[in-house]
Amino acid sequence: MEYRLIKQLVKEERLRKSFSDLAARTFGLSFEDWYARGYWSEKYIPYAMVEGERVVANASVNVMDFIWQGTDRKYIQIGTVMTDPACRGRGLARRLIEEILSDWRKQADAVYLFANSSVLDFYPRFGFERATEYQYSLPVAPLPGDFRRLDMEQPGDRALLRRCYEASNPFSRLSVKNNYGLLMFYCSGFMKDCVYYSEKREAAVVAEQQGDALRCLDVFGGAGAALPDILNELAGEKTRRVVLGFSPQETEGCACEGIGNEEDTLFLYGQKENLFRENRLMFPLLSHA
Repeated sequence: MEYRLIKQLVKEERLRKSFSDLAARTFGLSFEDWYARGYWSEKYIPYAMVEGERVVANASVNVMDFIWQGTDRKYIQIGTVMTDPACRGRGLARRLIEEILSDWRKQADAVYLFANSSVLDFYPRFGFERATEYQYSLPVAPLPGDFRRLDMEQPGDRALLRRCYEASNPFSRLSVKNNYGLLMFYCSGFMKDCVYYSEKREAAVVAEQQGDALRCLDVFGGAGAALPDILNELAGEKTRRVVLGFSPQETEGCACEGIGNEEDTLFLYGQKENLFRENRLMFPLLSHA
């Protein structure tokens, strides 16, 4: 069987839709609306094995710009790894991973991915090492504030979110920048009702209430305030604690626990930087691609 390996397919409609169809069947995700809204940028690069006009396997490169302790880092996240069931066992995923590493390992400070339980033995063959992430939580005391839900269908509200996003997350030890398209994969999709804005704090927060806990995925803007103040003002009356989707700069008063999820296991390429060996960190949840 002859396959073509292509790198980027966003402008080839048949292949893009075939890729999106495979992602929908594999993960229940659709990329077409994300593309139609203009959020698919040059930072998201599918490496696809193609049979005729059909994508039968894929592994995508996500170019990720991070800030770590005030310094810029260029990371590569590998995601959307999938193979059509009829084409499995033919070494297509292996060929794609090898091609990505050949193209990008010299350009990146780190290469990483998240794997599910069915492939935990696959990635070590390429030199990836399993790592533990740590998640932080802290108590809250709800206070009055001016947070309001942003309407992601309204251009003005989207502009507010983008302005805050460009200020990054000043409270995170490891924060993302320059990837508004990835943020909007979440905030124009299944998390569009979870975006809040405070004019007083000049901050946008992506969060959702789960019982008596507020799950705060990320904070953008708000420099000059204290993180607990922002969280207290966002919390509802029944909220007792906040679970953070990023690693806070200040950890005093926080609980911290390892998160070993067999369906979302972190692997880092062993020949590049690995901050997780000596730091209790997590990649921001909204940076998962």
